[in-house]
Amino acid sequence: MAAPRPYGQRRADALAILTAPAADAWVATASSEGTAYLVPLSIGWTGDSIVLVTLRRSPTARNLAAAPGVRLGLGGTRDVVMVDGEVVTEADLPNAPAPLLDAFAAQSGWDPRQDSNAADYQVFEVRPVQLQAWREANELRGRTLLRDSAWVDDPEP
Repeated sequence: MAAPRPYGQRRADALAILTAPAADAWVATASSEGTAYLVPLSIGWTGDSIVLVTLRRSPTARNLAAAPGVRLGLGGTRDVVMVDGEVVTEADLPNAPAPLLDAFAAQSGWDPRQDSNAADYQVFEVRPVQLQAWREANELRGRTLLRDSAWVDDPEP
């Protein structure tokens, strides 16, 4: 097993995963009854937030509209980035802010504005509240890189 990465390297690696072309995330939400729902979605990283686009009638869209908390998992099981976030912008596709859609289209390789069913999509901007990254058990200590929506200066003690 490799030695744990220093904080700076772990943060750089987490950002590389968030900004990778065609990045996808497992997006976990829950219904108001507490039923969990997990789906893979493409993402767009704005530098401060994550943009998700999904069909308005999907369980994910309904869940995010009702309870804006969300968890996203990116990367593989041996190099994972877990993001706990909250929806700060929710808009039907025609009314979504252009910078969000531009970031999403540039990273995902798909511009939903050009889709023949564009009016069926909803856009969610997720502000990370906590971000954790680790590869192996020896990186569980210090895995929190972002807390209360701010990058931490030092890893957890």
